[in-house]
Amino acid sequence: MQHHLDHFDPASATSDAAARLSESAEHHAAKHKCEFNKLQKRLRREVGNAIIDYRMIDEGDRVMVCLSGGKDSYTMLEMLLSLQRNAPVNFSLVAVNMDQKQPGFPEHVLPAYLKERGVEYHILERDTYSVVKEKTPEGKTTCALCSRLRRGSLYGFAEEIGATKIALGHHREDILETLFLNMFFGGTLKSMPPKLLSDDGKNIVIRPLAYCKEADIAEYAQAMAFPIIPCNLCGSQPNLQRQVVKDMLADWDKHHPGRLESMFKAVTNVAPSQLADRDLFDFAGLEAKQAALMEGRIQALNVG
Repeated sequence: MQHHLDHFDPASATSDAAARLSESAEHHAAKHKCEFNKLQKRLRREVGNAIIDYRMIDEGDRVMVCLSGGKDSYTMLEMLLSLQRNAPVNFSLVAVNMDQKQPGFPEHVLPAYLKERGVEYHILERDTYSVVKEKTPEGKTTCALCSRLRRGSLYGFAEEIGATKIALGHHREDILETLFLNMFFGGTLKSMPPKLLSDDGKNIVIRPLAYCKEADIAEYAQAMAFPIIPCNLCGSQPNLQRQVVKDMLADWDKHHPGRLESMFKAVTNVAPSQLADRDLFDFAGLEAKQAALMEGRIQALNVG
């Protein structure tokens, strides 16, 4: 034992331990960077594919990017900025945040972030918070009225600043949640389309994150350390139907991997003749179609 102690060098041992720790830290950092790069490339690819598939952005478009201060809208802006540099068409971006005068809203956060990123921006001030609180009965959710007021203000402002497209940060799970909400509570089979013409025909709305998973967006937002602004108005409501549906989908995704991918594919692969909407498909005309087909076959046989 004494022999070993005679040859023990504390300084050398400390140096070796420090070297191993440094090597481990470098390996961890390299692995983290590699995973982040893959995540960023995946999100960029999915946003690019959605833009191409639905022709969301054309040459010369001025895209109004609606920023709420949440993870989704920050990610959408970053993806559009990234794609803008290499896109085959020229388009401009203008960020717009709507300050709804919620108590405690940190007004400085988004301007500071957008100035740092060098993005043109506007802060639209509308006191919809007071309206929503006044008009919503006690115990009822505020989401429907809040979103309607916000949408109307943003649509009008888009015209004022000459925006040709309005970009919203809804992702894949938002689209699926809306599908089930409409089925469960509205009796309609509809969701959020990746591209939409407003009812008055004045605005085209696009959702560049339509193909993106919420989990990927959350991971990206955390890695980017976005200055997230929570929503005090609706985020803490205990009776949100959307949260119930969100939990249902999360449970399905956990216990049945691939189910959400399959459901989203179904949204893009609709067979009207296999549903029951009389306005969407001419069920009453099937007999006439059958007669025409039979007549065509008889004529073909006679000619033969």
